[in-house]
Amino acid sequence: MPLTQAKNTLENLLEELKNNPNPIDEELVQLAYVFASAAHEGQVRKSGKPYITHPLATALTLARMRLDQPTIIAGLLHDVPEETPVTLQEIKKNFGAEVAQLVEGITKLGTLKYRGIERYAENLRKMFVAMAQDIRVILIKFADRLHNLRTLEHLPKEKRERIAHETLEIYAPIANRLGIWEMQGILEDLSFKYTNPEDYEWLRTSTTHRYEQKLAYVAKLQKILEKEMLKQGMAYTIVYGRPKRLYSLYKKLLRKNKDFDKVYDLVALRIIVPAVADCYTVLGIVHGLWPPLPERLKDYIAMPKPNGYRSLHTTVFGPDGERVEVQIRTEDMNAQAEFGIAAHWVYKEKDKRQQKRELQWIQELVTWQKEIADNTEYVKKLRNIDIFSEHIFVFTPKGDVIDLPDGATVIDFAYTIHTDIGNQATGSLVNEKMVSLDTVLQDGDVIEIIRDKNRKYPNRDWLEFAKTGIARSKIRALAKPF
Repeated sequence: MPLTQAKNTLENLLEELKNNPNPIDEELVQLAYVFASAAHEGQVRKSGKPYITHPLATALTLARMRLDQPTIIAGLLHDVPEETPVTLQEIKKNFGAEVAQLVEGITKLGTLKYRGIERYAENLRKMFVAMAQDIRVILIKFADRLHNLRTLEHLPKEKRERIAHETLEIYAPIANRLGIWEMQGILEDLSFKYTNPEDYEWLRTSTTHRYEQKLAYVAKLQKILEKEMLKQGMAYTIVYGRPKRLYSLYKKLLRKNKDFDKVYDLVALRIIVPAVADCYTVLGIVHGLWPPLPERLKDYIAMPKPNGYRSLHTTVFGPDGERVEVQIRTEDMNAQAEFGIAAHWVYKEKDKRQQKRELQWIQELVTWQKEIADNTEYVKKLRNIDIFSEHIFVFTPKGDVIDLPDGATVIDFAYTIHTDIGNQATGSLVNEKMVSLDTVLQDGDVIEIIRDKNRKYPNRDWLEFAKTGIARSKIRALAKPF
């Protein structure tokens, strides 16, 4: 289900729909295309192409993400009420209430433009409320933004840079938080070209030869591994080399002083197998062929990331001592890894309660933004809150994975677990060592909160080191006034 660029034609869309596991009425999709074409008749994009190419590209991306029929049709119609005289009522009459609600969700957002800080902040607020009501709204918005980025060269320089910066600061982090890494990676790479043109060009030219060398090396490992798996009667779906995306590589290089030799996943070897048990069998085969690096094995199957990501990661010393990252997962894990929340429409294995837990952060964000009335302050603080920060993963004593923003402290962990645990916290054991509530947590820490169950209220001084929105809001609301 790659989101690669292709011709935006009705034929391509209908062909893509044949791969969709959801029930699709192709005739209704065609009717939506005809409806949108008639509504946008005579309108052209800045590129000079007919306007219908944009909603068609949006719908094609949603189809590649294997989303449901109402979402794909809403993608075709998403600009109709805003850009044409056709009303939402007409859309509802022709395509039903669900499609109309999705289109209305997009229409309410309008276009996130910097027409003064007030307008921009209000549109951001609306976007998060719309996400809380139906997550499919932001998925349509992602697809819409993706095509806009691919045609950015037709806009003035200032506008290009503004849209690209906004994508990196707002849209890409949301895609990451929803686990849609395929979308996040493309959004980042397309924006990187305009936000840091010099670094983009340096990296593009610096990596071309390195990518070619690494791909050739990984291809050798692939043949060795496939031969060994066949020898041991191990079934597999696919084995391939996955190049690291440019912007992701750029961020990692900045942390490694631009030293390419310290990046082990420039091209990772990815193995897709039929079942969970096969993942561990293949891991044993990989380690039998090439010795693993100590402490570089990550089992996200036994302990998934909070946004649902599951996979085995190991880094091995391949032939000639070269280090290579190997990723092992099943097909549904791969779909989840690439499309995150969108994969729920393909693999229906999660119950509603679990999905609600995964999206709890959106409700928390909506609650948080109600507390900040001033729009200038809101936009300023938004970029520093939890979802737009780098994240760490820590553990409860039972092994549950907790997702926290980088720089989070023990008190943030406590309130993430439960309000009462936060209120009653007096200290903590981090990796079995006693620490205070203001201790900054590190990736992989195991935390146990020490509580005084007679305590009912938090300490207002905790606001000085609480980092997460949920901790700060609870402390402000529940702490006794001075």
